[in-house]
Amino acid sequence: MNKLVKYCVLILIVSLLQQCSYSQGNSSEKKSVNMDTVKKNNPVYSTSNKAKVEMTDEEWKKILPADVYQIARQKGTERPYTSIFDNFKETGTFYCAACGNPLFKSDAKFDSGCGWPSFYEPISKESIIYTPDNTHGMSRTETQCGRCKAHLGHVFEDGPPPTGLRYCINGVVLDFAKAKEAEINYKNKEKPE
Repeated sequence: MNKLVKYCVLILIVSLLQQCSYSQGNSSEKKSVNMDTVKKNNPVYSTSNKAKVEMTDEEWKKILPADVYQIARQKGTERPYTSIFDNFKETGTFYCAACGNPLFKSDAKFDSGCGWPSFYEPISKESIIYTPDNTHGMSRTETQCGRCKAHLGHVFEDGPPPTGLRYCINGVVLDFAKAKEAEINYKNKEKPE
């Protein structure tokens, strides 16, 4: 009986891990790390506009790349250890790839070993929305973009000090601007229009 329980637990764990690998296509393309503050095909993308974004899934599907749409709007998960941001060490700011909302500073990023980019705190309280997620037989807290409600990942209470939190984020839904570029964008948003 004990072997049967161990076998069932093993099958459950393998099936949960397998779920992650089906939720992202086999793309050999590498996402560019250089980012624009405005995306030509995405009229809501802005690193400075804080207005909430309300769009239908059909509208999102027209303006987002397929991999971003699948995770941001369909709550998918990228395969672990496939994100260019997992072992990324540049200094700067991470933004929502769907709308440009600032999410995390690079100094809050840490290596959790989980296979996804991990952070211990968001850039501001308004940048992230927290919602219950009881899918796949687990009770977790989903993180969404505070501006457009894109699915980002989940937050867990096993992170480092000072917060003790681990924001486990899908790299596909992140854009990045190096510190100098981010500083210029920030100063430009402070100028009166």
